[in-house]
Amino acid sequence: MADGKRIACIVGSGFEDSELRVPYDKLRTEGHEVVLIGKKAGEEVAGKQGKETFRVERSIDDVQVQDFDMLLIPGGHSPDNLRADERFVQFVKEFDDRGKLIAAVCHGPQLFISADILDGRTLTAWTTIQHDLRRIPNVQVKDEAVVRDANWITSRKPDDLEDFSRAIIEDLKGAGARGEQEARA
Repeated sequence: MADGKRIACIVGSGFEDSELRVPYDKLRTEGHEVVLIGKKAGEEVAGKQGKETFRVERSIDDVQVQDFDMLLIPGGHSPDNLRADERFVQFVKEFDDRGKLIAAVCHGPQLFISADILDGRTLTAWTTIQHDLRRIPNVQVKDEAVVRDANWITSRKPDDLEDFSRAIIEDLKGAGARGEQEARA
């Protein structure tokens, strides 16, 4: 597919199995390239349910935000582990600074907290993360399957993955059409 986008997916061990597998497969089926980025290229990362194992394709040290169209952040324990590493926090912050699409599910928005990019934003997350987010001034939290706010798409849990994946694919199609319109202008 000529319109395929390049998607950065930051992941570490303990990700929620389905929250990586479902959007990963759906995005690839739509012709997008999903690049798994972790602490060390070649490292195997396992899902917290033990159902999925992926191999990290690129180290966070070897990637640049400008080389990607979108950032995917699966939930589980992975986001909490990644936010302890400033390289991942800065990667998320730079994606947001550039207005590039960020899709985060479940515990993924923990990286938004660490990147300090929540001011004035509306989002959703896993129930316990919703409680954390509500304590931050000037943040609106909704308990909905999918919440869109500017360049963000957030979702709560595995039950929401079909809607979450559909929203991402719709946004990527729209971004392609907007890009073509801008190129013609």
